[in-house]
Amino acid sequence: MYPYTMSQWLFLFYLYCFLGWCVESAYVSLKEKPPRWINRGFMRGPFLPLYGSGAIMMLVVSAPFQHNLFLTYAAGCVGATVLEYITGVVMEVLFKVRYWDYSDVRFNFQGYICLGTTLSWGFLTILMTHIIHRPIESLLLGIPDGVLSVLVFVLTVFIVADFALSFRAALDIRDILLAMEKVKEEMAHIQKRLDVIAAVKEEGIGQYRDAAEMRLEELTESIEEKLRGVRERMQIPGEYLESAIKEAAEIRERFLNARWHAFELKTVRDRWKRGMILGNPGMRGNKKVHRSLEELKEAVKEKLNLNIINKK
Repeated sequence: MYPYTMSQWLFLFYLYCFLGWCVESAYVSLKEKPPRWINRGFMRGPFLPLYGSGAIMMLVVSAPFQHNLFLTYAAGCVGATVLEYITGVVMEVLFKVRYWDYSDVRFNFQGYICLGTTLSWGFLTILMTHIIHRPIESLLLGIPDGVLSVLVFVLTVFIVADFALSFRAALDIRDILLAMEKVKEEMAHIQKRLDVIAAVKEEGIGQYRDAAEMRLEELTESIEEKLRGVRERMQIPGEYLESAIKEAAEIRERFLNARWHAFELKTVRDRWKRGMILGNPGMRGNKKVHRSLEELKEAVKEKLNLNIINKK
């Protein structure tokens, strides 16, 4: 095992978090069309905990096999894959969102891990232990203990605060997505009731079944069209009973409230939450909130583009 103190291990963790952020942010930014800088990752500061955890894990699991490349490779494959799988599962359970998803890649397992990435982890472990870590170790051992302790303390305070705020923002995004789904359910129910009032039962049932697959904008347009039709028919004497007119008015009020709620949810006024959404362009929601997440991402991107235009 490496003879490091706790402060030295923490410094290595923070350093690899930073280096991973540099590589990942540069890669994702260059993939954008047109290329633009993206602050990649779960946190807002220049740190990606998954890379730091992965680097430390590689050093630990490969330590007993440093003189055997094959075993070093195998240990890296297994250790990093287990870490990636557990992290992916826990994050989706907590936040209802996948911050990476291999579902479209061949030989994946539940979208959390895939064969290609697993094999790459092994090569990265060899690269890490035999090339990357050696000059970093020399740098680490050259830092005086007092300086290192102060540096680690400052970084710990900053990173803990950043992680706490990011964790809270991720939970808030989860709540926004679940609330958007509730709004869609409310609008789907409103649409069904309007169909019943308009006495177009067969057509209405078909539209209601499809409502779960519709975007909020599509549901809103559909309900507004039905409301116009109901209001027009209300002008015909004897066409509607008083109870139907009263129910239609109540439904309209519910619809206006739901529409305003949907607008407020998609605005995402908090910059921290917008940064998290923009910094993870490939993240996907689970089956329950997938469509709502795509709508939210589009709304945040539109706001970003509008801000850029206004600045020009």
